[in-house]
Amino acid sequence: MSRVWEIPVHDSTRVRDVRVAAREASALAALDRDRSAAAELVGTELATNLLKHAGGGRMVLNLVDGPAAGAPSVQLCSLDHGPGMADVGAALRDGYSTVEASLGAGLGSCRRIANHFRLYSAPGRGTVATARVDREPVRRSAAADDVLPVGGITLALGQAADSGDAWGWARSGPLLTLLLADGLGHGGKAAHASTAAVEELRRAAHLPPVEILRRLNDTLRRTRGAAVAVAQADTDRRELRFAGVGNIGARLRSADGWTPLVSHPGIVGAYFPAQVPLRRAPWGPDSLLVLHSDGLPSRWSPPDDPRLLTRHPTVVAATVLRDAGSPARPVRDDTSVAVLAPDRRTSTHDSRL
Repeated sequence: MSRVWEIPVHDSTRVRDVRVAAREASALAALDRDRSAAAELVGTELATNLLKHAGGGRMVLNLVDGPAAGAPSVQLCSLDHGPGMADVGAALRDGYSTVEASLGAGLGSCRRIANHFRLYSAPGRGTVATARVDREPVRRSAAADDVLPVGGITLALGQAADSGDAWGWARSGPLLTLLLADGLGHGGKAAHASTAAVEELRRAAHLPPVEILRRLNDTLRRTRGAAVAVAQADTDRRELRFAGVGNIGARLRSADGWTPLVSHPGIVGAYFPAQVPLRRAPWGPDSLLVLHSDGLPSRWSPPDDPRLLTRHPTVVAATVLRDAGSPARPVRDDTSVAVLAPDRRTSTHDSRL
């Protein structure tokens, strides 16, 4: 699922571009006509809000794993550095608007028709909105995966169609494993390598991180190779295990602050090291892990807003991506950010996730 749609929204003509992108993404995700219409409406409303309330911003559309195996969903993210919202709850109510001649139904309608909709806004710093549209209709009472503690966002260099980065997750009993892969180079061949890594993870989720990397090394020999990091949370032992090969960055948050986790030099599928170090760390209710590819500026600052740190991982990932880049520091590569948070489900072995 390397296909990426990134649309800068600074005038009304780009709202149509967002709607077309949502239609294309829905077709690739095999959404039916009703769910495709929902994705198009969410994209249109979010893009329109960027113009009305933020003075512009950008929309990023990705295909992500949906609640059903093998059924991708359309993820839409709206990013801006506008004035932000003082009262997010009010903004989500139908009929509320700060703009004259507006029905004020945009965000409320997005929340109703998207399977999952999340919003983070800070006055003076901007707003991030994320929505996911699945193949299945909205069923709020059955939204068990709303608390799935993984999320991410992917961009392609130069707004290309395909990104050489990919992230994915898999569960095996008490183990929840997050993987981020950066295929060597750019374009289709890089995307093939990173996508192969994500697909193999689903067959190897029962293994520890170093063994997953060794298995990926065999799989990726048929590709140009990739940098790969694997993070595995064990909810029974309350432990995080991390191993990486290549230039995937990682930051772990604990009660003591943010700590970098370092990957070992090499390329999975080409130049695999004889020994791969394994890092272990406590994994508690306040923990948070951010993985990112080297498209993110090396000196990015981890988020410090306590309200953001408790939001869904997709929101955290999108906010990190938004705040790490700027016109003065444009991305130099395909870029992905993936986030792992503690599992807050009542049953850590819920097979629906």
